[in-house]
Amino acid sequence: GETEKNFKRAMNTADRIAPVVLWIDELEKAFAGGGDEDGGVSQRVLGTFLSWMQERTGDVFVVATANDVTRLPPEFLRKCRFDEVFFVDLPTPESRRAILEIHLRKRSKNPADYDLAPIVEATDQFSGAELEQVVVAALYTVFAAQRQLSTEALLDEVRATLNVLKRRFPHL
Repeated sequence: GETEKNFKRAMNTADRIAPVVLWIDELEKAFAGGGDEDGGVSQRVLGTFLSWMQERTGDVFVVATANDVTRLPPEFLRKCRFDEVFFVDLPTPESRRAILEIHLRKRSKNPADYDLAPIVEATDQFSGAELEQVVVAALYTVFAAQRQLSTEALLDEVRATLNVLKRRFPHL
């Protein structure tokens, strides 16, 4: 009962501090749970949340992200549950270049010092988070080897990365 009580308290808090944006990141992790496997807790919390979404009186704007909508219970996907549903695809080549540049600059590296074209090409189907980790992992690797970051070091990290999409769908 503690989980349900805490969840109801959180929803009541959102109503009390409204107007507010309630951000739920990775919704499927919170609500894709186990039915009987967890003693029915996830189903009760889901029911509580769906009822609250339907009946809330406070000015609470709910925003949620999901990496895998197929794991969400069908109740979430029903029409009118959310006002809008947006699909955010993997980054285009231009976006991948921009993301790499952002993460290089964030770590005090000049993107012009690297040939990003082959890295952009090699990172097809990489998410923004995976692109960041390519930069971070390459920096750790070259630091440990007492070398400088290079295009080749970045490419080595790309080759060593099995991104989420390829892990999930190896035939792609």
